[in-house]
Amino acid sequence: MNTSKRQRRWWPRSVRARAALAAALTAAVVLSGIGWWVHREIYRQSLSVAHKKAANDLWTLAEQLREGHVPGRAGAVTFEIVATGRRTAVASGGGMEAFDPKAPHVLPAPSGRTGETILEGYAYRPMRIPDRADYQVERGRDNLAGRTFTVLYRDVSARHLSREQADALGVRPDATLRVHVVLVPDTAEEIATAIDDLVLRAGLAGLVLIGAVAYFTVRIALRPVEAVRRFTASVTDPSERVSVPATAHEITALADTINDTLQRLDHAAAQQRRFVADAAHELRSPLTTLLTSLEVALAYPERTDWTATATTAARQTRRLQRLAEDLLLLARLDTGAPTADPETVDMSALTSEVTEHHPLGARKVAVACDNTGPAHVRGNRDQLERLLRNLLDNAARHAAHRIQVTVRNEDEQVVVTVDDDGPGVPAEDAERIFERFVRLDDARSRDQGGTGLGLAIARDLAERHAGTLSLVPHTLGACFELRLPEAPAPDDEPGKDQPSSGGDAVDARTTSSVASSM
Repeated sequence: MNTSKRQRRWWPRSVRARAALAAALTAAVVLSGIGWWVHREIYRQSLSVAHKKAANDLWTLAEQLREGHVPGRAGAVTFEIVATGRRTAVASGGGMEAFDPKAPHVLPAPSGRTGETILEGYAYRPMRIPDRADYQVERGRDNLAGRTFTVLYRDVSARHLSREQADALGVRPDATLRVHVVLVPDTAEEIATAIDDLVLRAGLAGLVLIGAVAYFTVRIALRPVEAVRRFTASVTDPSERVSVPATAHEITALADTINDTLQRLDHAAAQQRRFVADAAHELRSPLTTLLTSLEVALAYPERTDWTATATTAARQTRRLQRLAEDLLLLARLDTGAPTADPETVDMSALTSEVTEHHPLGARKVAVACDNTGPAHVRGNRDQLERLLRNLLDNAARHAAHRIQVTVRNEDEQVVVTVDDDGPGVPAEDAERIFERFVRLDDARSRDQGGTGLGLAIARDLAERHAGTLSLVPHTLGACFELRLPEAPAPDDEPGKDQPSSGGDAVDARTTSSVASSM
């Protein structure tokens, strides 16, 4: 960890500095590539120009030989003229004259073999200038000895020269003269070096300019971000909102996202406050009733019906227990933990079992369970049973005489409907009844009514099983529809318990009616 920090200590921490450094590094790579390409092109073009000039000089020297003139040594042309049958050079210049004129010529003479003589055009090839003892370079001149150059050469025949011209050149009348022009790249290299120097200076200035522009551009662009950061750091109330810039760019999206987050936090805080207030209210009601009955009994023990008091205390305690269990279950559901131990559950058998053993309260209510064969889903059996019991509890509190429960398979889904013949739910409250601690019938006593958490728990359980729970339109009363993904039937295995209803497998359409009075 410390090594990594030491290795990255050179990298700036500021976004502005990082952007400037990244822009400068990128520009350096690009400019280096451009500089390398420019160097190569300048050098190639300079060599091409020097080659053309050397070719022109070669033709000029050849023409002078045809006219019988010995080329002078003046000028910058590096050349040497040699001839067959002659040991020394006919003429030289441009640095080649630094070799002793009495010594053998430096560059090769024509051999006279067929195909080797070049009379019409010219040829060129690399040749090495020998480093001989008789080479005396003058001060300020380039040292040619020991280096390899491209040498252009062309042959001139002495047969068309007069005897006097041949004698003036110092060659035999049947000799062949070869004109060598040495292509010295020093000028091209100097030009390329000068261009490299200019490109380097311009590149350094450009890197500084690019880095500065990137730094200040990012600095200006991040001003709205800094404003958003300062505002977000000072937020104490989630109802506050960030000012959204007028221009539509990334900063606008950031401000919108922060506002959406603040809105969700505000909504969550409001829900939490409402939940805490409702929970406190629900807990206070049975606690007040329990405490009042006990205080009255203690104040007037001789006139207290202790059996009725104990019955009231037990009823309120059971209600507190149910409320505590519901709150704990909601807390576990809110954590988003995955469903434990999923298994294949037959909803037809489970529904028949729940309806058969469900307590319906003090009123006589008939419960009919209508199944159309096995309906398998994947999930936790205890949670699915809790879901069905909550729906039946809600229906039992509102039904007048009848509750109808239906299970069927539809479009690769298992559909469970629970409808009653009660007063129903207004359309505007179809979603509100699934909120926590919401009870529409405020006139009903708290003892007879529920905790206001049953439908909220049922919907959460349905969603945890990848299903839905909704209130569907119905002509009489309320109808709740549960939809769960259908699962394949489990393979028959020896010794594996199959779900059943009342000891019999649910293989066909069965109807059971239960009426109880408690």
